[in-house]
Amino acid sequence: MTKHQITNGRIEGLDFARALALFGMFVVNYKVIVEAEGNGSEWLIWFTELFQGRASAVFVLLAGIGISLMTKKARNGDSNIIRISKKNIWKRSAFLFLLGMVLYVVGWTGDILHYYGVFMFIASFLIATSSKMIIIICSLFGLIAQIMQVTSNYLKGWNHDRPFIEYTDFWTIEGFMRNLLFNGYHPIFPWICFFLLGMIIGRLELTNKNLIKKMGNISFLLLLFFEITSRVLLQSSLKILDLESASYLFQTGPIPPNLFYLTSNASSAVLIVVISINVTRKFSGNWLVKALINTGQLSLTHYVSHVFVGIGILVLLGRLVNQTLELSLIFSTLFFVGSMLFSIIWRKKFKRGPIEWMMRKLVN
Repeated sequence: MTKHQITNGRIEGLDFARALALFGMFVVNYKVIVEAEGNGSEWLIWFTELFQGRASAVFVLLAGIGISLMTKKARNGDSNIIRISKKNIWKRSAFLFLLGMVLYVVGWTGDILHYYGVFMFIASFLIATSSKMIIIICSLFGLIAQIMQVTSNYLKGWNHDRPFIEYTDFWTIEGFMRNLLFNGYHPIFPWICFFLLGMIIGRLELTNKNLIKKMGNISFLLLLFFEITSRVLLQSSLKILDLESASYLFQTGPIPPNLFYLTSNASSAVLIVVISINVTRKFSGNWLVKALINTGQLSLTHYVSHVFVGIGILVLLGRLVNQTLELSLIFSTLFFVGSMLFSIIWRKKFKRGPIEWMMRKLVN
């Protein structure tokens, strides 16, 4: 174990991965916000679609890893320590859920934080559960999600004129639960699987070079396998299915989050974490690596700011409608660079970001 791998109890590679995921979320979200989807050259369409669903999966995976790292003592302790850990997680989950609902109220319907809160709450009951049992539970969530997608109307609740942009009955009990469990942007079935996978990974020795190498090799091979299998099945099924039905069942995009999406994106999320750990190990003194680590440590603050500050800037510029992919990508990059600069300056004086500090104060 080297000193730069762990600082103040944090594995810096995980913060680096958060920064990469944050950039991916900026690219995806601002593309949707300015209505730039498909409005650009082929390579730009391909590049921006790379982040679709994958950046968010990395965030959820990292959240699961964080919970396992945070509750390490509880797993090896008595029932009293487990009870205290559960209460701490419940407070965090409540904070994130309420913060996410605030973002939703102000118009950010693509929020992920309120889903996070529910993932955390469910995970709190599994902190002392064996990894084998978590794998079984994770598999059940994935299978049930696939069954629900095949047997239920996945478009129910979405505005038919603006599918996957406006959810018409979100503020009803039925609509809210349907969105949360089944067909929202990050529904529990199956998105919690990323969180549970993260919990399992968080129990491993992430500073072990051999283990990290094995994880990287396995995740890369699985990613190739699921992507190739997805394409083969999609093409071969066109003999009996139309393109829309075949894509619904076999594509690896996030809508719907079918089994191929789940397995492919879980593989790529683990691979990104492995790459991030290796990068921070080999280039710990590099200024850009340090800047990205600082940015990842303030990821919650930056997520909130990309709604209030980022969208606010776009409103002032009059760039919210019918924009190009070039503009959305440039804006995403510039906003991310701005977030990096803020992180560097802030971390020189403060240990935690503004929102991170607020959550810690309320929780503890």
